[in-house]
Amino acid sequence: MDSLRKPLLIVAVILLVLAVLVELGSAFYIAADGAEADRYTDMPTPGLGIRYLAILDALVLFTLGIITAPLVFPARIVGRIQGIISFVVALLILFGTIVMIIVAINLLILMISLFMAVPFGTAIYFAKFADFDTGQAAATLAVIMSLKLAFAGFLVAAHPRFMQNKGLIVIVLSSFLATIIIGFLHGMVPRMLASITDDIGAIVVGILAAIWALIYLVGSIPAVIKALRVDRALP
Repeated sequence: MDSLRKPLLIVAVILLVLAVLVELGSAFYIAADGAEADRYTDMPTPGLGIRYLAILDALVLFTLGIITAPLVFPARIVGRIQGIISFVVALLILFGTIVMIIVAINLLILMISLFMAVPFGTAIYFAKFADFDTGQAAATLAVIMSLKLAFAGFLVAAHPRFMQNKGLIVIVLSSFLATIIIGFLHGMVPRMLASITDDIGAIVVGILAAIWALIYLVGSIPAVIKALRVDRALP
């Protein structure tokens, strides 16, 4: 990658980091209409679906880090530790994602049970879960999708050869698909049921993230074994 445009790559990484921060519900400081720079707007993340996108996009960032690491560190060192780092990160993300999926499933069972338990359970459901703000969620998802599209554009502009990395392309497409699924599930039902479909979306995103973490975990095992053999061979 001798012709890599590093400033564009840095911009791409920053855009994806911003997307992850939005997914986690961080505040962005903006200046508008001549206002002071300390005025801010919150990017709301109602429910679980938007927040669960962060784990999948964290894997996209990790993938990009693996690809670009030899540009920053000596290739010999990267080759020896990359497998071990991938194994540890993938294992932690896999366990964390499994816990998140279990949490989402339990919440889904609770919401459906309450909704079906007429009249008192239904009343509790409406009091706690029926006010899902689909408008704010749609606005947040629009910001996230814009940041991801910009990320993809700057990444390709940094070097067209990124398009040749099938693993990177597929996981980026998975991230786009997950964002679209969350938005679709928010809009396909009346607002009073959006909490349920949002939770289903969170489970879908969690499963996608778990699959990717498992792929990285299995793929890193040969590299870990090789690194251990090399270490044992050294005097």
